[in-house]
Amino acid sequence: MPRGCSRRRFRAVGLVFALLCSGAVFGSCRGREQLVSGGGELASPEEPLRRPKPELLESLRQDLALERHPADGGGRAWLDPSPPPARVSTPGTWVIVYQAGELGIAEGGMIYLQVSPFWGWSTPQVERPDAPGYTQVTTDAAGVELTSRTLDQQLLGIAVGGSAMAAGERVRIVYGAGIVGSRADRFAERGSRFWIAVDGDGDGVRAVLADSPSVDVEAAAPSMLVATGPSTARPGDTVRLTLAFLDGLGNAGAPVDGTVRLLAPAGVVAPESVRLRPADRGRKTVDLMVNEPGVVRVMASGPGGLTAESNPLQVSPQGSRVLWGDLQNHSNASDGTAVPEDQFHYARDVAALDVMALTDHDHWGLLFLDQQPEIWSEIGELTRRFHQPGRFVTLLGYEWTSWIHGHRHVLFFDDDGPLLSSVDPAYDEPAELWHGLRGRRALTLAHHSAGGPVSTDWSIAPDPELEPVTEIVSVHGSSEADDSPFLIHRPVAGNFVRDALGRGYRLGFLGSSDGHDGHPGLGHLASPSGGLAAILAEDLTREGVYQALKARRVYATSGPRILLRVSFGGHRMGAEIPVGSGSERGTGEAVPGIGVDTLVARVIAPAALSLVDVVRSGRVVESVDCAGERECAFGAAFPDLEPGEYLYVRAVQENGGAAWSSPFFFVASGAAAQAP
Repeated sequence: MPRGCSRRRFRAVGLVFALLCSGAVFGSCRGREQLVSGGGELASPEEPLRRPKPELLESLRQDLALERHPADGGGRAWLDPSPPPARVSTPGTWVIVYQAGELGIAEGGMIYLQVSPFWGWSTPQVERPDAPGYTQVTTDAAGVELTSRTLDQQLLGIAVGGSAMAAGERVRIVYGAGIVGSRADRFAERGSRFWIAVDGDGDGVRAVLADSPSVDVEAAAPSMLVATGPSTARPGDTVRLTLAFLDGLGNAGAPVDGTVRLLAPAGVVAPESVRLRPADRGRKTVDLMVNEPGVVRVMASGPGGLTAESNPLQVSPQGSRVLWGDLQNHSNASDGTAVPEDQFHYARDVAALDVMALTDHDHWGLLFLDQQPEIWSEIGELTRRFHQPGRFVTLLGYEWTSWIHGHRHVLFFDDDGPLLSSVDPAYDEPAELWHGLRGRRALTLAHHSAGGPVSTDWSIAPDPELEPVTEIVSVHGSSEADDSPFLIHRPVAGNFVRDALGRGYRLGFLGSSDGHDGHPGLGHLASPSGGLAAILAEDLTREGVYQALKARRVYATSGPRILLRVSFGGHRMGAEIPVGSGSERGTGEAVPGIGVDTLVARVIAPAALSLVDVVRSGRVVESVDCAGERECAFGAAFPDLEPGEYLYVRAVQENGGAAWSSPFFFVASGAAAQAP
């Protein structure tokens, strides 16, 4: 939300919140039934193919150009008394005291209370004492008359009338003063802000108090147990299994006191039980030794009758190692929940991710990264502190939030990198962004490209060096094609990733949550769809991840850790394969008994599989019925492929969870590869 807006621009502020509600934080405002049913109808032929929002960009730029009076953003605010932590989705009452700064507030000035507009806090209102969010506003300032009204979603305006407020005079705001109180955030987090902003001189321009008071929000009692481990291992390896007790929306941190019993198959050395104490905060990691080839699933049962089965682990001397990453997440540094540090803790210690990037918006939310260099520095320091090659790889990143050309997140594979803002005229075009990144170990990834908050401008070809892959699925839904499970909301006909491939772009596929709920790696727990990146790399290092993404050795899932093994003529997914003689086609990894024209796929899923589709150059040409089994394998020959064609595999569970391989791209014999 723009930090300063005149009263005559309240309508523009409303537009920002409407956009947030319609997609920038998917699932926060739309009903679950709509999400499950597919997310919305395609744009009609009469509608423009894309829906850019130039008026929003102009609003953000106008905000930057506004001059702020020294009294704007003046004063301080605190909670009195200092409250205990709130409980998610539970009513409460909070008393906020605002004290005017040295310059006071002129008659006609304004004070604003903005509770987080993203995750379920009650909107403060002054009309109905019997309704959630009822707020009382009083002052000790002689002669000052306050007039309060709700201006927008979770936004209360307080007008100063009668006379000016002098320095040191106070306003008391009781949020949740009615009989039902105010409902807290539905996601657990530290430091959930009650943002206070001040228009000190009454010209309609305000500034936020950066040190606005905050409250911690704790998880509800655990209602699920999640057991997460790797998907691949070699015989004789020791692997980690992470146990996490979570509430119904995936919030972690509630204390658990009890024993978890483990049941592992033959060939796995595992403890029979694991003791959790309150200090563990409902999470524990244990070591398992896997000795024999096969598929391993470990059963866990704990206090309260909660049970879990781990994701499948394939133990084999062959096959690429699969690393699991979530490369797009948002904290309360922009429009998400949870402080940045807790995002890293959750990714590593709860979701058991191998790779994680925090990608807050460059210019969106309550405080803007491109205007708050200290926050960008803090994220960089946390990224360096949590980075542990071989254990947990962290990438510095941010979201280039273009409302004209579509959103892209930028990832750096070194310790630092520049924040090139989408509202900066020097970097507001994709080509300018790529020019600014050239020469760095950096990548960009378009996301929610088929619709959602804003679709991607696919008329601009992705830079082959800096954008070799694209995010095909997230909490917004799938941008693959109009026949995809959990179709993205507000989809735009002709703007799917499959359409981009039809333009000749060679893009690998990955998923990431685009999470705003503080749960990187487990975004699908609170939404029907999520997103994960499966990265085929032997080395758990930034270099290993970078090279895998550059070579498109990646695949996507909507959240479940589905193991997808796909090759064509011995080539790994993402490869460019010459179309020519058998000897030219047989340059991949040797697969005994498999022809050079043969696609081979094996799917090992956490849940029952419905089908596996083969997509050839825009059409589903094979559909294998998996009959509810959790493992499904097949081979299919394609001897007639032509240059310019592509193939990929899509596996769908009966519950809708899905995985997509990166495509195989077929090129003329002797054609130069587009990416390593």
